[in-house]
Amino acid sequence: MSADPRTTRPSIGLLTAPAAWHTVDLISDLHLQVSETATFEAWRDYMAHTPADAVLILGDLFEVWVGDDAAALDPFLQNCAEVLRQTAQRAHVAFMPGNRDFLVGPDYLGGCGVPPLTDPTLLELGAQRILLSHGDALCLDDKPYQAFRLQARNPEWQQAFLAKPLAERQEFARSLRTLSESQKHEGMTFADADPDMSLFWLAQAQADRLIHGHTHRPADHALGPAQRHVLSDWSLDHAPVRAQVFRLQRNGASQRIDWL
Repeated sequence: MSADPRTTRPSIGLLTAPAAWHTVDLISDLHLQVSETATFEAWRDYMAHTPADAVLILGDLFEVWVGDDAAALDPFLQNCAEVLRQTAQRAHVAFMPGNRDFLVGPDYLGGCGVPPLTDPTLLELGAQRILLSHGDALCLDDKPYQAFRLQARNPEWQQAFLAKPLAERQEFARSLRTLSESQKHEGMTFADADPDMSLFWLAQAQADRLIHGHTHRPADHALGPAQRHVLSDWSLDHAPVRAQVFRLQRNGASQRIDWL
């Protein structure tokens, strides 16, 4: 019998903000793709103009990722790399894998000057202890996805997948996207973060705030004595139009900023 994920201690990364960091921005679920130019342009504008000392990307920056080798042949992904590279020269930019881009690897990130973030990661910002996650691991009611996630996060599965020809990997990704789009059109309701598992993670991290994306339902929730903040997705090519940044301050303040 497999262990109950609600009581399985996660491997928690640690990011301690240097004293020079006064502002930390969190974004997720941009789902960048060549066909959605308005979203890309808004993201590029944000990355060029944010005053934050650090930009932490909590997953699904890209709509799909089939291997770092694909980026060498894709001008759009090269343009994204240039945006990341330029921003990383003046601010700390870090990337946490999501459910769409968990195969983004060290070759691509290293070339951009962007370190990876473990999911979940504890952010220490001044006196604050804030737990960060993409959020997909918390959505336990989505049982088919959790079964796929368990398989796809296995290093042996990833090694075998990345060894396949690029065209085969791209076809597999297209099939997953087609399934996802059909579920959207059928009006399926997607699972939310499990409250018991969220509270367990917070207790293990000794944190009182959880920030995650994935669900595309931006909101602030009370979670017993703690708080759960859900990040916005970015969508400027389709309704509902939104592009929101969650900004943390060293003094404890936080705010949602619409980057439109």
